[in-house]
Amino acid sequence: MLVVDLRELRRARFAVSVTFALHGAVTGGFASRIPWIQDHVGAGPGGLGLALLAPAVGSILAMPTAGRLTHRFGGRAVTRVSIGLWCLILVLPPLAPDLPLLCAALMLYGAVAGIGDVAMNAQGVVVEQRLGRSIMSGLHGMWSVGTLVGGAVGTLAASAGLDARLHLGGTAIVLFLVALAVGPLLLDVRAGEDEPAPPHFVLPPRGVLLIGLVGFCAVFGEAAAQDWCAVYLRQVAGASQAVGAAAYTAFACTMAAGRLCGDAVVRRLGPVATVRGGGALAALGGLLVVVSRTPVPAIAGFMLIGVGIAVVIPLVFAAAGNAGPSPSAGVAGAATVSYASGFFAPSAIGGIATLAGLPVSFALVTALLLAVLLGARRLAPSAGKARQETRQAPHGQ
Repeated sequence: MLVVDLRELRRARFAVSVTFALHGAVTGGFASRIPWIQDHVGAGPGGLGLALLAPAVGSILAMPTAGRLTHRFGGRAVTRVSIGLWCLILVLPPLAPDLPLLCAALMLYGAVAGIGDVAMNAQGVVVEQRLGRSIMSGLHGMWSVGTLVGGAVGTLAASAGLDARLHLGGTAIVLFLVALAVGPLLLDVRAGEDEPAPPHFVLPPRGVLLIGLVGFCAVFGEAAAQDWCAVYLRQVAGASQAVGAAAYTAFACTMAAGRLCGDAVVRRLGPVATVRGGGALAALGGLLVVVSRTPVPAIAGFMLIGVGIAVVIPLVFAAAGNAGPSPSAGVAGAATVSYASGFFAPSAIGGIATLAGLPVSFALVTALLLAVLLGARRLAPSAGKARQETRQAPHGQ
């Protein structure tokens, strides 16, 4: 019986790892063809900014419903359907003929992405609980790998002049087929018969809210670095466009590497010490960015931000899944709070930069990264939950 349980868990871990990579590949593929889509609908910078806000709106509205869906249909079913739809919806943005329909397509795109994000993270939390060791950082590392691969394929397609409708349509079919193949290997996690159904739209309890605020600060730093590092290199550090693009690549690669290696650090140091160390590195990186006026130290600062915040969101979701009334409800609450940074970060950075310059904007980022360090204790595992996980884990692990 032990062998069967371990085989099932190994298959589930493989399946949820591929699922994270699929989610990232869709994100990277879409991001790589945004310029083509902008030209296709004839949108200016303001219109494109409005369109790119639509996925965040859809995601924030849909995420709180994920707990209810999972309670009713089960974790495997919700993950399979949402990730499958997420892959297929990749065909919609390049088909939109104008800006209003693009906004509608991207809002639907974001809603399905949000439900899939919660469902796959809840799957990851349950697999981690049953294995009895940290795997969430590695799962998010697979997401980062997926974005890099999806973006690289998109870059090659764009360089070859391939129509984005053909590129993203073909990508959607391939990713959907992979999702169909790995879906049955996910854990069939279902609510107990005596477990009450969560509300259709649930607000996070206080404990999950505080955990989510740590995630909010980390996502703010991630979004700021991702969206503004190339601009910062050009406008403040006097770098060329190529060097600015290299800064983003360096940031993304260090974040992916940090996540892929993060589980080993968590197993050795624990989540609280790991997040404190990561927050310190990220804040040091932010400070380096603020004082840099040449490319090399600025790029080093962004790399420190990437490696410092790499494990924070995986550990936020793991802590919230353990602290919530159920893994899906806890992850949904923390994700809603954390990803709300998608609303505030771009406008806050841009607004402050307009008034006082980009270095002052990144002073705010540095302060929020320091808050990650100070809030790390919120990610300590619950003693009661730890005992529950010990009872659930297969013997002999």
